[in-house]
Amino acid sequence: MSLDIDYYELLEVERNADDKTLKSAYRKLAMQYHPDKNPGCGDSEARFKAINEAYDCLKDPQKRAAYDRFGKAAFQNGGPGGGFGANASDFGDIGDIFESIFGSAFGGGGRQQRGPARGADLRYDMEIKLEDAFAGCEREIQVDVAGRCEACDGSGAKPGTRTNRCSTCAGHGKVRAQQGFFMVERTCPTCQGAGEVIADPCNTCHGEGRVDRRKTLTVTIPPGVDEGTRIRLSGEGESGARGAAPGDLYIFLHMARHKVFEREGTTLFTRAPISFTTAALGGSITIPGLDGKKHDIAIPAGIQSGKQLRQRGAGMPVLNGRGTGDLVVQIDVETPTKLSARQKELLCEFRETETGEECPASQGFFGRIKEMWDDLTE
Repeated sequence: MSLDIDYYELLEVERNADDKTLKSAYRKLAMQYHPDKNPGCGDSEARFKAINEAYDCLKDPQKRAAYDRFGKAAFQNGGPGGGFGANASDFGDIGDIFESIFGSAFGGGGRQQRGPARGADLRYDMEIKLEDAFAGCEREIQVDVAGRCEACDGSGAKPGTRTNRCSTCAGHGKVRAQQGFFMVERTCPTCQGAGEVIADPCNTCHGEGRVDRRKTLTVTIPPGVDEGTRIRLSGEGESGARGAAPGDLYIFLHMARHKVFEREGTTLFTRAPISFTTAALGGSITIPGLDGKKHDIAIPAGIQSGKQLRQRGAGMPVLNGRGTGDLVVQIDVETPTKLSARQKELLCEFRETETGEECPASQGFFGRIKEMWDDLTE
């Protein structure tokens, strides 16, 4: 039989058939035309091979897309198992077809810029105080990086010499090779993507175009930063090999534990213990803020433990914005543990005057307890 028959027709499916339909059709036909079931039948053997070829193509999304657009012509000029060398002429023909279909998967939809890759990005973890995060600050850091070689100005070649175009990739920095139906592009192994080779390397950097060095940088930390805030210093990462662009340096900020405040976004939290007399009679407490001001917090009479009082505008500033968050003070009523004889005497006198109305929550709870006990004993 002819092997030029349409793959979809061969598998007896529609062109929009899904993967499940394709697989089911293939299994059915492969079982029908398997040579073991049709011994000595040349037509069955040929159809079985054709069915396998069709399914092998259509089950792969990329191969199927190429077939739908170009038919079997997409797999000619080398075909399955054929070979393309690593010459400059390989940067066209079938490779261009696949680039037009798959875009970035085969070079970003167009020619990649030749040359070595940009330098690596670096990470630096910095711990700062909450006060620094509130007001903003500048910090000096030292980082060890691979910097541009000054002797050869990053070219990697000995001063006074030139680089030569790479004969393997013809200066493209990439080579392509046919693998089955598809063209695979990779960095040239000879020039490592530079497109050029160095005949006489620099004595200082040995052809790398960069050397290890320590440099000092000033980092500006804006007000309002928080745990995990990332600051990018463009071009302060590692220099690229042979004059390629440098990477970036990323500063990751971490907040040191504060002895008074905890933070959630722009809100500051703290816990303030107060005496039971202040809780009963009311009063005020003073909390020093990160802004350097003293914040007087009014305590209403009869306040209970766990109650939160909010001071507007006394929290953290908004990062890269306007305004500030709030200060939230959680009240903890402290029961006295050391009492003088006179204090105990006064408390006993107070207890004798209690009616239960002074503490409605306690009265309500024990009232319910009494009702439950009465119900159980009836």
